[in-house]
Amino acid sequence: MSEHRDRRRDAATLAAMDDFLLHRGDAPLLVSLPHDGTGLPDGLAERLTDSARRLPDTDWHVGRLYGFARELGASVIRPHWSRYVVDLNRPPDDVSLYPGRNTTGLLPLRQFSGEAVYRAGREPDAAEVRARVERYWRPYHAALAGEIERLRARFGRVVLWEGHSIRSVVPFLFEGRLPVFNLGTAAGSSCSPALAAGLTAVLASQGDHDHVVDGRFQGGYITRHYGQPVAGVEAVQLELAQRAYMDEDSGAYLPERAGRVQPVLRALLEACLRHAGIDGAPGTP
Repeated sequence: MSEHRDRRRDAATLAAMDDFLLHRGDAPLLVSLPHDGTGLPDGLAERLTDSARRLPDTDWHVGRLYGFARELGASVIRPHWSRYVVDLNRPPDDVSLYPGRNTTGLLPLRQFSGEAVYRAGREPDAAEVRARVERYWRPYHAALAGEIERLRARFGRVVLWEGHSIRSVVPFLFEGRLPVFNLGTAAGSSCSPALAAGLTAVLASQGDHDHVVDGRFQGGYITRHYGQPVAGVEAVQLELAQRAYMDEDSGAYLPERAGRVQPVLRALLEACLRHAGIDGAPGTP
């Protein structure tokens, strides 16, 4: 009987791996990259507009950019599926995160450019929305919540780091050019003042890139929902302007640019570890 249960658990793990990759680390830090995926289920691509098929709103290369996080002992979770399948950083009821402002939804119908995602008449209906939430959204969040609880049970507290990126100029969403580092703490509700101050100090200490705290991007659903400082879970979102590490026109990853921004990202994650009582050395209990 026990062997049968083990087989079922193994099957569930293999199924989950088709939806996301979860590396379990040994430090109280979880890096979530919910817009890193580019997969599309069978039949979906043909319903998308030509421009949407290129998946322009992907957080390109963030998995590579945060590749060092595992060296710090962090857990890392990355989805397989594109945000056009379902946006993992939106609430399951699709309530707007920024009321009164342009944004995109749970199953996006508009690209960041304002263009349509779907060909006319090929948009998902309410039943498909519910089905995609069950099939793609809930497994990621179950794994995310489970890893948070595993780390909190072991360390007593955990920092959830939401890693995002976006084109520097997106008139549909915001005016002007976005600062390179956009730190979001849900207006101070998703993490403690001490952590916010420590991260802000890291950004202020580097002179290569501009930054803002709780500007246009204050944190999405994941930051707002899971960030519960009084319960030992602190969450922060970093929206990174893509010009800092890639060519925004061609989509090419630029190692020299990335090499200048990665030390800052590393310093930010190390500040999270120090806040959680860990000195940042890999494997430190």
